[in-house]
Formats: sequence, C-alpha cells, structure tokens
Amino acid sequence: MIQWLLPLSILIVFELIADILAKSWSLKGGWLLVSASLLGYLIANTFWLFALKNGSGLGRGAIIFSLVSAIIAILLGIFLYHEKTSTTQIIGMTLGIVSLIFIFWE
Repeated sequence: MIQWLLPLSILIVFELIADILAKSWSLKGGWLLVSASLLGYLIANTFWLFALKNGSGLGRGAIIFSLVSAIIAILLGIFLYHEKTSTTQIIGMTLGIVSLIFIFWE
C-alpha cells in the first residue's frame, strides 16, 4: 500500500470537518465554532506533514488534496447547505475527477 495515502486521507477528512465548522461559524458565529474550526485545520495540516514525509510528493500530494477536498466541499455545499452549482462548476468537478484518474494511473 502507498504509505502516504493514509495521512493524506486523514488530512482531507479533518480539512472537511474544519470547513463544515467554518461554514457553520459564518452562519451562526460563536467562539466555539471558530476555535473548533481552527483546531481542525491545525490537525489537518499536521497530517499533511506526515503525508509529505511518507512520500506523497509536494506536487502530487497537493493536487490530490486540492481536487478531492474541492469536489467533496462542492458536494457538501450542494447537499448540506443547499448552495447552487453552475454547469461550469459541474464540468470543473468532472475534469477534476478525470485528472485524479490520470494522477493515479501508473
């Protein structure tokens, strides 16, 4: 198994948790939400260091993290917060998924 994939996955999970907390803070306010969000970002970026140390590579790891996080964030925005998505955004998401396939293709 690719050793850097687990810390990169944990990074993505904590980043998304922090994003949800940040969005909740933007809607409701409160120090607890902003503090929890910042803690989530701190934990997420700690796992980024482990992903780098275990061989994810700066370019490959950053692209995978950015694409997966963006796709899941868009889906959360649509289904959890009922945000509108344009055709252009859907095309971008589709191209992101295709690019992930090429990144993992060896």
